[in-house]
Amino acid sequence: MSAERVFVALGSNLGDRRAHLEAAVAGLRGDPDVEVVAVSRWVETEPVGGPPGQGAYLNGALELRTRLEPRELLARLQRLERLAGRERTVRDGPRTLDLDLLVFGARRAAGRELELPHPRMHERLFVLEPLAELAPELVLAAAGRSVAEQRALLEGAHAAP
Repeated sequence: MSAERVFVALGSNLGDRRAHLEAAVAGLRGDPDVEVVAVSRWVETEPVGGPPGQGAYLNGALELRTRLEPRELLARLQRLERLAGRERTVRDGPRTLDLDLLVFGARRAAGRELELPHPRMHERLFVLEPLAELAPELVLAAAGRSVAEQRALLEGAHAAP
């Protein structure tokens, strides 16, 4: 089986945000079953949803290549979250590290633990902005548009009076 092209969103809004994100990238670079192809720049964004009073997020995106199965990669991402001190107590609450599988080749999955492609990535500018650096041409099935087109649409909606 050939390696699949995978995209992951990263976010942090607790502690040393940059250090948490960079530790996650380093952890993936050190994984013999994962190749880190590209890393977006870090983008600061306001929190979306969740409890009020959260600090700003630092977000980014990664392009990976792997022969792992989606659930195997998800388990490794969740291990990195735990190593960063991630606690899942409040839905959409503050976190040291959040790693979301966005796209895993052409794979589709619909389960409680994993949905592929990510069901809400096309609604989230904080995901699309860094992802557009890595894969502007990637077509988002839920939106029927490329990452670049969907990003422009959401930016226009945010800029409208």
